[in-house]
Amino acid sequence: MALRPIYDAIFFILSLLLLLPSPSVSDSATQFCSAERGPGGESCGVPSSSSSTRILIKGGTVVNAHHQQLADVYVEDGIIVAVQPNIKVGDEVTVLDATGKFVMPGGIDPHTHLAMEFMDTETIDDFFSGQAAALAGGTTMHIDFVIPVNGNLVAGFESYENKSRNSCMDYGFHMAITKWDDGVSKDMEIMVKEKGINSFKFFLAYKGSLMVTDDLLLEGLKRCKSLGALAMVHAENGDAVLEGQKRMIELGITGPEGHALSRPPVLEGEATSRAIRLARFVNTPLYVVHVMSVDAMDEIAKARKAGQKVIGEPVVSGLILDDHWLWDPDFTIASKYVMSPPIRSVGHGKALQEALSTGILQLVGTDHCTFNSTQKALGLDDFRKIPNGVNGLEERMHLTWDTMVGSGQISATDFVRITSTECAKIFNIYPRKGAILPGSDADIIILNPNSSYVISSKSHHSRSDTNVYEGRRGQGKVEVTIAGGRIVWENDELKVVPGSGKYVEMPPFSYLFDGIEKSDANYLSSLRAPVKRVRSEATT
Repeated sequence: MALRPIYDAIFFILSLLLLLPSPSVSDSATQFCSAERGPGGESCGVPSSSSSTRILIKGGTVVNAHHQQLADVYVEDGIIVAVQPNIKVGDEVTVLDATGKFVMPGGIDPHTHLAMEFMDTETIDDFFSGQAAALAGGTTMHIDFVIPVNGNLVAGFESYENKSRNSCMDYGFHMAITKWDDGVSKDMEIMVKEKGINSFKFFLAYKGSLMVTDDLLLEGLKRCKSLGALAMVHAENGDAVLEGQKRMIELGITGPEGHALSRPPVLEGEATSRAIRLARFVNTPLYVVHVMSVDAMDEIAKARKAGQKVIGEPVVSGLILDDHWLWDPDFTIASKYVMSPPIRSVGHGKALQEALSTGILQLVGTDHCTFNSTQKALGLDDFRKIPNGVNGLEERMHLTWDTMVGSGQISATDFVRITSTECAKIFNIYPRKGAILPGSDADIIILNPNSSYVISSKSHHSRSDTNVYEGRRGQGKVEVTIAGGRIVWENDELKVVPGSGKYVEMPPFSYLFDGIEKSDANYLSSLRAPVKRVRSEATT
């Protein structure tokens, strides 16, 4: 208690420092501040201090996945201290008026690819620019995919540790598995027990690079189960996709439309079905990333109805876009929509929205994997060489609110569930993340349901020169983002510090593993085997 006056003095001095004028940040992608100086310098007008201010958010509607209420929220040292009406504080506290607005947990994006080396290039957004864009859009944590180095998990993890050194918000890692041997099996245990990774992704597509075969998938599923780690799949039939690509080239179809035509929904549905059945055979939970089609969604619905633990993740592009853009005569426009699985024809997105609103699908990601127009032009004469990926980190929260809540398909509490809480629960970091509760991390957004926005590549914070949601208007805007107890987005100004983000370790055995041992025991008891047999005289 005797140290309290010292702490108060420190906070007072820091608050004075924060009042000093600082340069504003341009919203233009071409003028966005650089993180080249790295940790220890200054960037975006904010000194690289890790200290947090005290914040009181007054008069807003606090929304959690289970409940909403009129209340104040008090934050100190990066942690939510109190959530209750009429909180009284001293003069040294920053007060934010949230009257008529929603106070929610910051978004958690379960599916991103920053600084990813892919298809002879690297994504244009790194762990600084991608995270800065996320914060401007109300996402305060994301989970990225570590790609092994020549199949080596430890080397891959070390590589991504280096890639993420300039992070400006909290993040976690999934790990991809691209080959199988005893070393990979042992390294999976290291990842889970020492590195805080509790999920492993298996690509059933991209033959010749990332794709795994069924025998490898089976080994991986078994190992995931033993470690309490969640198995994830990119579900497309890679062998059939390769055949589809050959077919398109033989027909003289070399443009972006060939991408969608070569990997139709039936191939996504087949791979989803196969992965679900193999996971049921092993009896381990399964997470299907970027569900893009009715075909895949139907397989997930059937499995969940039968009681199987399958998580389905649609992404924003699949929910609200359709594939007509791929036929645009302007290659730059058409190519920016190339991603895998492809954006589907009209009807699929609306069906995915309905599945999300009814609980068939559980949470919304982005598969943010951005390439600029120059990179996309690598496939100018051959769609197979167009780097696959679209943006979404900055746009996800806004578009999901406008599309799902604005249309009346879901409530504000549902919105929190599908953009934050469910992800935190699946990856076992709830209620540290995904909640406005005492003791939770102070990752908070203030959303004004009456404020509008327009999306443009001229004003977004991604380093890409294109945006697949160009010109889209919507209602419901994130006006304030608080990450780790610091106000990083307010009055359309972004103030972020390279190196201020923290790596969040995610423990194994989430709620999805509850009951697995019992169901295994029930299975064994149901076998009625082995049967003890004796030889009859006729067989001797």
